Amino acid sequence: MASMRAMELHSAKTSLRLIERRPPEPHDGQVLVRVRACGVCRTDLHIVDGELTAPSYPVVPGHEIVGIVEQCGAGAARFRVGDRVGVPWLGWTCGECAFCRAGQENLCDRARFTGLDIDGGYADFCVADERYCFAIPEGYQDVEAAPLMCAGLIGYRALRLAGDVERVGVYGFGAAAHIVTQVMKHRGQQVYAFTKHGDADGQAFAKSLGAAWAGASDELAPDELDAAILFAPVGTLVPLALRAVRKGGTVVCAGIHMSNIPSFPYSLLWGERVLRSVANLTRRDAEEFLALAPKVRVETTVERYPLTRANEALDALREGRVRGAAVLVP
Repeated sequence: MASMRAMELHSAKTSLRLIERRPPEPHDGQVLVRVRACGVCRTDLHIVDGELTAPSYPVVPGHEIVGIVEQCGAGAARFRVGDRVGVPWLGWTCGECAFCRAGQENLCDRARFTGLDIDGGYADFCVADERYCFAIPEGYQDVEAAPLMCAGLIGYRALRLAGDVERVGVYGFGAAAHIVTQVMKHRGQQVYAFTKHGDADGQAFAKSLGAAWAGASDELAPDELDAAILFAPVGTLVPLALRAVRKGGTVVCAGIHMSNIPSFPYSLLWGERVLRSVANLTRRDAEEFLALAPKVRVETTVERYPLTRANEALDALREGRVRGAAVLVP
């Protein structure tokens, strides 16, 4: 382990650079992880495109990490060398603030995030706080498991906040949507998929996973929705989703970043409709979802890229050319 490769971001709105350096050392409570796969998430794209800025540069993106514990730092005892673990977006919280004490660690003001505050998985190795690592369920190959660590977790949290309802609209049929659709089908819920205009392939993909209907985002579904989840970070979708849900229904904005929401008439919100956001995730979300995924038999559709082609993977995601999830493989 004299050296490792990493794809570093040196400033916002620039391409990642391939560099070689010494692997990081795990400190107290940390583990050194040999990265086997790392999903390419839309949040990575927001960071690269400057819509979310890192506290300091350079930084290594990537927070859908699956790898093998290579070394344990002092006091780290949850995992052993050789264990397979997943490393998600939430990388550390203070554990002391009112949010942390109330079980809302996802809202911690001092939280640190993998691939933003902490170097992430676009590399051969990374270090992670063992408290925020999770055992990967058996039966998943590394590349198949990587999207579970954010697309799956955020989709699961968004679905939980949407409530126990029957008809759910999903706006933006990417990595998170293709996973959460399988969870909803397992639960007996009806899925209505909304995609970009002319995205016949995306609509066919949604139907192949069990969507009851698929159409363009400005269309109305054949049935009134009980809830809607927005995975596409497009503010103009909010009024459209509010129009599509019934009175008392919920619209969940699941992205960490979204373009501005345009003004809309109060009548779209009236009738006790609820508009809410999802912020990050909690360890409880991870534990629950990773226990559920094998029972649902969630299957992830992935497109593999070598680590050195991370910029190409980001371009494909930006341009809407990824079906399912893109995954980097060192």
